[in-house]
Amino acid sequence: MQGFVDFIQAFLDLGATVILPVAIFLLGLFFGQKPGKAFRSGLTIGVAFVGIFLVIDLLVSNLGPAAQGMVDRLGVELTVIDVGWPATSSIAWASVVAAFIIPLGLVVNVVMLLTKTTKTMNVDIWNFWHYTFMAAMVYAISGSIVQGLIAAVLFQIVCLKVADWTAPMMSEFYELPGVSIATGSTISYAPGIFLVKGLQKIPGLRNWNADPDTIQKRFGIFGESIFIGLFLGAAIGALAGYSVGDIIEIGMAMAAVMVLMPRMVKILMEGLMPVSESAREWLNKRFGDKEIYIGLDAAVALGHPAVISTALILVPITVVMAVILPGNAVLPFGDLATIPFIVAFIVGAARGNIVHSVIVGTIMIAISLYIATDVAPLFTQMAEATNFDMPEGSAQISSIDQGGNIVNWVIYKFFDLFN
Repeated sequence: MQGFVDFIQAFLDLGATVILPVAIFLLGLFFGQKPGKAFRSGLTIGVAFVGIFLVIDLLVSNLGPAAQGMVDRLGVELTVIDVGWPATSSIAWASVVAAFIIPLGLVVNVVMLLTKTTKTMNVDIWNFWHYTFMAAMVYAISGSIVQGLIAAVLFQIVCLKVADWTAPMMSEFYELPGVSIATGSTISYAPGIFLVKGLQKIPGLRNWNADPDTIQKRFGIFGESIFIGLFLGAAIGALAGYSVGDIIEIGMAMAAVMVLMPRMVKILMEGLMPVSESAREWLNKRFGDKEIYIGLDAAVALGHPAVISTALILVPITVVMAVILPGNAVLPFGDLATIPFIVAFIVGAARGNIVHSVIVGTIMIAISLYIATDVAPLFTQMAEATNFDMPEGSAQISSIDQGGNIVNWVIYKFFDLFN
């Protein structure tokens, strides 16, 4: 068993930039592509994800210190530290249930495809860590591997069904035909879609529109995404108490994110479309006119400027909320740079309206903070069981991403009733 666990861990350590190209190459061969064409598709997608993650790293490396600066200026003292998704995923993969999740997840996905209970073929294997964390939580309260795996399957089913439901949005708004998102952190914020629909029925408020196209029409060249990134980045630097030089530097970094991310997504689609077309042809020959979506990392949605704009505005809002929300104990930090991922569905539902996206995003993040506070004792217990290196001065840890995940919390509470 330990050898299998080590193999799985070594495979996951390769990262999405290796795992996804391999998965796409194998899918291409399965759907009848010639080896050369399948290899090119996989390689192109790998290159695109290298670019996407380089841009995300630029975002994270600038937002992290800025967020810390804002926290320091506010003098916030909260007892639960948000350790972010990297630490959360490492805790998940260190669990005794981890070795079962990838093979189980693949089997569940194939069965659902064959039984036509999903249209999503999820190749985003790296993000199976969300299912793993779900299983690890239930295992921690029950001591039962079976209960943990059942919880993981339930979480996966919800992710796949939401991915199917939101796939038309990915095609129509994000211009990513044949793509769906089953990433656990993004799925958690799907209820925000209903809040957006409700918000857009409120007289007066429904007319508040600030999507990138409207902003550009009103402000000319200064409304372009590159200038929006510069302005929002500089504003965050100012709130963090940066020097003038550092404010300009973070502004330039955010302007670069706004310009480079859409370019990377275009490269991604260049590699994905041939595989998507081959999949449709293969399925049509055998099952009739059946639609299928390729499940990818939520990073593909970050190419829209409204997503990054909304996320940058929500960073200081999240820090302030953590201070003023009664009963919250979580100090946002590690997952502040994850906000673009978790608001993707909200922005899509709002059709890029940044005002509506920020309002709904604020509500959803407030809910996540309370959930992350609630699970902090168990989260900390799980971390200690894996010999996780606790942050200095922290009494407990949690995360906005999976610790504050609504779907994760509902399933966890259900199993907690019986343990």
